[in-house]
Amino acid sequence: MIIAIANQKGGVGKTTTAINLAAALAMSDKSVLLIDLDPQANSSLSFLDHSTIEASVYELLTEPGFKSEEVIKPTAVKGLDVLPSRISLAKFESKLIGEFDAPFRLKDRMDGLSKKYDFIIIDTPPTLGLITVNAFVAADYVLIPIQPSYFALEGTDDLLETFEKVKARPNPNLRILGVVITLHDRRTTLARDILDQIKQLFGDKVFETMINKSVRLEESPAYKETIFTFAPNSSGAIEYHKLCEEVMRRV
Repeated sequence: MIIAIANQKGGVGKTTTAINLAAALAMSDKSVLLIDLDPQANSSLSFLDHSTIEASVYELLTEPGFKSEEVIKPTAVKGLDVLPSRISLAKFESKLIGEFDAPFRLKDRMDGLSKKYDFIIIDTPPTLGLITVNAFVAADYVLIPIQPSYFALEGTDDLLETFEKVKARPNPNLRILGVVITLHDRRTTLARDILDQIKQLFGDKVFETMINKSVRLEESPAYKETIFTFAPNSSGAIEYHKLCEEVMRRV
């Protein structure tokens, strides 16, 4: 099962969701691969030291002869591997201009991985360019994190348009797994109002589990830990466990 986590708006907890959902699935006795498709490489650096990343997803997607097993790294979380990124991935679009197979590079290079792993989680950059299109072409599902803020729904039409274009032709089996509310501040009236708007737009696609604002969630990647080892009794750990359970029920 391949799940792309996407939202072209930055700062909505996309990478935090990718990291902790992948870890929660692994803790549920699933074999999981986390693919970091963001040039910022925050998902990768949450598990790996920069010095250990000799080759990355950029080389896998652009250089003939590279195989995924040469790039994939194990993590400290049992059952969880990472296909890491580096800043060089920022050159991906310019390098592949005019290449007829450009949107299919990730799908082609992932051949066989879906048999090895129960779940593949793809962390995408905050854009709707060729990298995100590659994730959509390769994925079975899209999971959309949305922060209930004033600008929360800005650009959502563009995201859904990209989803529909990919579904219309290169990947007709692509589906929206759901929308997860992140960085929720239950104390504000505005958050409650925006939450109602999100539910009106997406209906039953909105997950019951919401991820509330948490200092622990913000701190854990700096210590190269998931929320489950950094603060196992925190609200963030409980919420991502619940989200994981919902995801497994939906797929």
